[in-house]
Amino acid sequence: MTNSVMSLAPSTKVLRQFSNIEDLPFEEINETVTVKVSPSVNFLESNTSEISLRELAEDCIVPTWGNQELTISHQDFIRTVVDAATDFYRGETLNTPAIRVSHEVKGRIPSALNKKPSELLPTDKTKFYQRLAFAFTIPTIYETINGQKMELCIGGVRNYNDLNLYRAAKGFEKFSVFVGWRVNVCSNQVLTGDGLKYQLEVSDLNDLYRQIILLLNSYSPAKDFYLMKSLTDTHISESQFAQIVGRCRLYQALPPQAQRSIPRLLITDSQINNCCREFYTNPNFGAKENCISMWDFHNLLTESNKSSYIDTYLQRALNATEVSVGINNALRGYSDKYEWFLS
Repeated sequence: MTNSVMSLAPSTKVLRQFSNIEDLPFEEINETVTVKVSPSVNFLESNTSEISLRELAEDCIVPTWGNQELTISHQDFIRTVVDAATDFYRGETLNTPAIRVSHEVKGRIPSALNKKPSELLPTDKTKFYQRLAFAFTIPTIYETINGQKMELCIGGVRNYNDLNLYRAAKGFEKFSVFVGWRVNVCSNQVLTGDGLKYQLEVSDLNDLYRQIILLLNSYSPAKDFYLMKSLTDTHISESQFAQIVGRCRLYQALPPQAQRSIPRLLITDSQINNCCREFYTNPNFGAKENCISMWDFHNLLTESNKSSYIDTYLQRALNATEVSVGINNALRGYSDKYEWFLS
């Protein structure tokens, strides 16, 4: 690998707060990590809007449990993941997080309860976002597949709908955290089961920090890199691609019992349609001489996943890898688990 991360070990440092991260466009933090601003990357496009860390902290309220104890705020979630990555990947460069939100919940302060909507001032209004996703790359840890540069990427997803905020006592909070490679040219996320902790249940920020460190410590970037690189050795023709996407379309119409006998497919019909268009039009991963590699096929799936809602983004990103690797293994005769998609 270009930059080895295999020897890195987690740090037991006290959490640092990155409350001024956006005020430091290029600032070295305690001479251990460089945080820099990078161009915005659209790892999620549809159904979401971009927001800054400062806007989350200054313009949004923080929901409480039924007993008025605060939940962990979105901004503290982001900062904790950044802190853990900073401590674990000591000496590396971290780009600032790209943040996407959706499902805005609007409210008003008590003194404005009797005002008409047209009379409300900006200071009368409150809001928070039910769903949040963010990601940042580590540009000093990178690799290349088929001429496409990939950087190590870390991020998380949070959905307030997973919590029962009306309960009388504070409960566990749920967060999803991931680490994997991201293709620079298109911001496509490469995600495997080894790099995803889905719906971690934590009681506080220190608990969340520990869980993130455990994930980073157990994750092997080299393993995922060689898994993805193996996809470049298999090519499929236009007719084979048509067979696979045709089966993907049929999968959605199968009776539930028949679906259970086949490996799961979470990619939707509209996303499969997008893959078909991209097969002919995508300049980076589309057909060349009427065929594509399974690496290209994987990128067509992950590209289409950008239209997902925040709460389904990680599951479908993981499923894109499962499907691509499974079909690749079936094509090479290593396994017949995904043979249904080829027959």
